Amino acid sequence: MQTAAILGPVGTMLLELPPAHEQLLPGVTWGRVEAFPTPAYWAYQVMSKRVLGGPPEYKLGQTLVHEVAACLLGGHGIPAAVGLAAYGRLRDAGALEGSPSEQQLLELLQAPMLHNGKSIHYRFARQKARYLSESLAVLATSTPPQHSGRALRDWLLQLSGIGHKTASWIARNWLRADDVAILDIHILRVGAVIGLFPSHLTVERHYFALEELFLSFSQRMGVRPSELDAVIWYEMANSPLSTQVMLGHELPLPKPKLAKQRQSHPAQASLLI
Repeated sequence: MQTAAILGPVGTMLLELPPAHEQLLPGVTWGRVEAFPTPAYWAYQVMSKRVLGGPPEYKLGQTLVHEVAACLLGGHGIPAAVGLAAYGRLRDAGALEGSPSEQQLLELLQAPMLHNGKSIHYRFARQKARYLSESLAVLATSTPPQHSGRALRDWLLQLSGIGHKTASWIARNWLRADDVAILDIHILRVGAVIGLFPSHLTVERHYFALEELFLSFSQRMGVRPSELDAVIWYEMANSPLSTQVMLGHELPLPKPKLAKQRQSHPAQASLLI
C-alpha cells in the first residue's frame, strides 16, 4: 500500500492507495503516487484539493443561456482569459438576452478588449457570432432537458457550433454532471500516457467510447469524474512544466509529502483522518 500525507488546516490526513503495480483497469496500473501523471498522482491531487479547497465551482454563468455562451466562446484554441473576457462583454452589454442579431454580437466581439491592462482581440469573431446568434434563438424558444448531464449534453448537440466536448463542458458546469466527460487535449494526453486510451481511438470518431473509459477510470479510482477533469485541466493548463513532461521532456517535478509506504492492499483509495 502507498500512503501519502495531506497537510490540512486542522491536522495531517493520510491517503491510502493501492500499490504502484496493482491494476486499476486492464492495462492501467496505479503507479507511484509521487510520479506525475500516474493515476495515484491524480487521486492524491483530487483528494488534496477536496480537503484543502472544497468542491470546485464549475459554473461560469448565472443561467443556462449564459453558460452556453461562456463555453461556446471558449475552447478550440481560444485562451480561457480571452473567452471569459468576450463572455463578460456580451453579458454586461445585455447581448445574451432574447435573440440578439449576428451583427450585434459581431460588433461586440470584434472590438478590442482590455485584460490585465493589455488590449486583446477575440479570434474567430465572425464564426462565433453566427454560432451564438443561432444557438440563442433556439434557446429562447426551447426547454432543454436537465434531469441528467447526458440528456442535456445530447440536446445541446443540435445547437450551432457546439460539438461533443463543448456540449459536455456546458452540461458538466451547469449540472455538476458526472455522467459526461470533457475530452479536451489535456485529458487526452493524460489518458494516452497512462495507457487508458488506445491509440486507434480518436476523439473525432470515438468520443463516446473514450468517454466511457474516462468515466470507468474515475469510478474505479473512487473520485468524481467532474473533479478529476477539473484537477487535470487546471494543472495541465497552468503548469508549463507538466506540459513539457507530458510531451516527453525529462524534467524533475516536485513530490508531494509522503508518509512511509506499507505493504497491505486496500480494496480502494481511502482517506484516513
